[in-house]
Amino acid sequence: MHESFIVSFLVAGVFASTPALAESRDMVIEIYRIAPGKHEEFLRQIALFDRANAEAGLPPRQLFVHQDGASWDFVLLQPAHHTEEENAKLDAAFKKLGLPQGAKFFVTFRQLIAEHSDTFVEATTAAEYLKKLD
Repeated sequence: MHESFIVSFLVAGVFASTPALAESRDMVIEIYRIAPGKHEEFLRQIALFDRANAEAGLPPRQLFVHQDGASWDFVLLQPAHHTEEENAKLDAAFKKLGLPQGAKFFVTFRQLIAEHSDTFVEATTAAEYLKKLD
C-alpha cells in the first residue's frame, strides 16, 4: 500500500474518532522500520515516552502496528507541537523517568531504528479544507 494513502487514512480515522486529537490540528506522523531484533525494545521505549506524556498531562501517542503489506513496522501519530508549559512538563517527566534528552536521546533512540520518516500534516476534513479554497 502506498505510504501517502496510509498517511491520509491514519489522519482521517484517528482525527475523526479521537476528540483529544481534534484540538490539535498540526500532527506528525512517524513511520518506522525497526532494527532487527529491536521491536520489543522500541515498544518499551515508546511506552516510557507515553508515561512521560501522562505525567505531563498529555495524551499518549497513537500507535499503529503493521499487520500485512508495506515494509513499515510501526506508525505513530501525535500532535506536532506543544506549548512552552507542556514542553517544560515533558522535560521534567523525562528527567524523573531517567529518559535521555538532547543528543543523548538521538543516539540512544536511533539504535532501535533501521529507517524512519516524519510527515507533518494538518488534520482536517475535505469540507473544512475546501473552505480555505473558497
